[in-house]
This record gives sequence, structure tokens and C-alpha cells, in this order.
Amino acid sequence: MKKDLKICCISSHGGHLHEMMGAMEGIKGNIVWLTHKTKASQVTLEGKPHHFILDPNVSKIKFGINTFQALWYLILERPKVIVSTGSGIALPMMLLGKYLFRSKLVFVESAAMVVQPSKTGRAIYKYCDLFLIQWESLRKFYPNAKFVGIL
Repeated sequence: MKKDLKICCISSHGGHLHEMMGAMEGIKGNIVWLTHKTKASQVTLEGKPHHFILDPNVSKIKFGINTFQALWYLILERPKVIVSTGSGIALPMMLLGKYLFRSKLVFVESAAMVVQPSKTGRAIYKYCDLFLIQWESLRKFYPNAKFVGIL
């Protein structure tokens, strides 16, 4: 990838964020990270370009706030590619990015999802330009996905 290519990596904190960081190792580009704010995510992202975004969890109000934050950061960053490992925190940004900014979408299904797909994966699959699975057993849910093995 081009060094000046703007890439937005969005995921929930913890395992999703660490899995994303592993997947992005060695990728050249202008990467900006988005996750929700915790002490751990602040430490993990220290020194990296990042923004914190509200985790919508199951609240409709928080989902609305997350959607407005996603739009704001899309306007601010204008990524050409949006990459996510989930969870639902990423849905508004990915969909708004795809349809308003023509961003390419890449989703990496979590390595923890061995026999069943994630809710986020099921929701975003049909919109993705590239969908990566880490277990061949998920092929029946994602027939057009690319199998990459454990990242």
C-alpha cells in the first residue's frame, strides 16, 4: 500500500484492538486509530494518531452519538480505506465511509469466531470490499471471504 494512503482502523478496545494492531503490522500508510477510551487503550495508542469514539453497546442514544462522531471523524480524516475487527462500534463509520466518502471496507473476522460468525461480521459482510476469515469453518457463512489463517 502507498505510504500516503489514509487508513482508518476502528475497533472496540481490548482483544479487538490488539488483533487489529497485529493485522496491520507491516502495512504502510497513514494510519489513524479509533476505539473507545479506556486506560488500556490510551496506553496502547500512545504516540499513534488516534481518536476516541463512544461505544454504542446496546443504547440507541449512544448509537446515535457514535454515528455523529463517525461522521465527524470521516470528514476530518477522509480515509480511503476503513479496516475493522469489530465490534458494533465500527458499523456507523464503515457504512457512512462506504456511501458518503467511497472508502474501501476491509473487515477481519475475529480469530475467536471459530464456528459461528460475529454479529458485526454478519451485518457488514455484504458491504465489504475485502472480508477476511481466520477459520475455514466460517466459509459457509461468508462464501466470498478470503481465508488468511490466524493473524
